[in-house]
Amino acid sequence: MSETMDINEIVKYLPHRYPFLLIDRVVDLELGKSIKAIKNVTINEPFFQGHFPQYPVMPGVLIMEALAQAAGVLSFKSEGRMPTDGTLYFFAGIDNARFKRQVLPGDQLTLCVEMVAQKRGIYKYQAKAYVGEELAAEADLMCAERKVNK
Repeated sequence: MSETMDINEIVKYLPHRYPFLLIDRVVDLELGKSIKAIKNVTINEPFFQGHFPQYPVMPGVLIMEALAQAAGVLSFKSEGRMPTDGTLYFFAGIDNARFKRQVLPGDQLTLCVEMVAQKRGIYKYQAKAYVGEELAAEADLMCAERKVNK
């Protein structure tokens, strides 16, 4: 069964806050399988002040972070956990990262993440970010589940 999430629901499942919360909406989520989320890219993003003032481009590392946050929501929801439980999913690895298209103010990033493996608190994902139908970036991501003191 597929579900959606608005920003009020997303903030329950991600510990990130402004200016580092990089997901605006979840448009499709299948527990234990996949998530499709949206990041609206606006000129108001604080990173555009320095990257680059004359030609604003969303940093590739932040595209990867947005994909990792989508993976985090998928993991939290799939495992029935929340950050308030004292569980966090930490970005643990990235392989095969490729950047195919610049992401500019006014673009809408569609973040597509599939869970491909899970074993002993380590999760592996295939992740792709699109602008429209055009692939902007892709990577294989890894997250590690950890208990933290609140």
